[in-house]
Amino acid sequence: MATALAPTASAQPLALPAGRVFLAAQWRALAMLNWEVEPRLIEPYVPRGTELDFHEGKTYVSLVGFLFLDTYVLGIPFPWHRNFEEVNLRFYISRQESGMVKRAVGFVREIVPRWAIARIARWSYNEPYVCHAMRHRHDGYCRQATPQHAEKLLVEYGWCCNGNWLSLGVECSGSPQSLVAGSHEEFIAEHYWGYCRQRDGGTVEYRVEHPPWQVWRTNRCWVTGGIADFYPEEFREILSQPPTTSLLADGSTVRVYQPRRIA
Repeated sequence: MATALAPTASAQPLALPAGRVFLAAQWRALAMLNWEVEPRLIEPYVPRGTELDFHEGKTYVSLVGFLFLDTYVLGIPFPWHRNFEEVNLRFYISRQESGMVKRAVGFVREIVPRWAIARIARWSYNEPYVCHAMRHRHDGYCRQATPQHAEKLLVEYGWCCNGNWLSLGVECSGSPQSLVAGSHEEFIAEHYWGYCRQRDGGTVEYRVEHPPWQVWRTNRCWVTGGIADFYPEEFREILSQPPTTSLLADGSTVRVYQPRRIA
């Protein structure tokens, strides 16, 4: 049986005042497909006041699909908006403040199936949300409990664009593993900050709070339906190739705090 994860020095969230929780939910069954990319592709998307983050001299973009469950916004559970899928294309950045390094993510595009969710996220954070019909498939993965061992886990997320269904998926087996400090898996999975460029060119910062996750390495992964054509032109060549790595994270309860503008 896998043991509970203990926070590592590099993964632990900073001890800052909590502020007000904007969103509380569960993020579950996070399928993460990762491509090594040239920094020049991502640099135009890096918010002011942050810089690209590297692991062993390499930087990545990740296509991440997961479930939002039991969602509350400002403490309110909105009917028909509590359980839904999300798929995002993200990259890795960091910010130094008072001698501390905040490892973070930024986003190229985020997909959800409800227009109200996309509108709230755009209004509150200026995150690049879009709305499309979505669906998911989980074989061997129960949303009520993370499997400790499985002969096969299959997790897939899809969305419909112009009548065409696009999807990403992973297949795993065995037991989830604790993240190793400094590993590639930790670099991809463990981030407690987000940064968003604002309409005037400034940047907001928000904190994400959750326990460290466990992960499976995948036996195989896939994308279907011409995903590359869905994203900005500069990413099409890289997304047309097989991912460099992939993994599945179990997920947990999360709290996302209200944003603050950085200097």
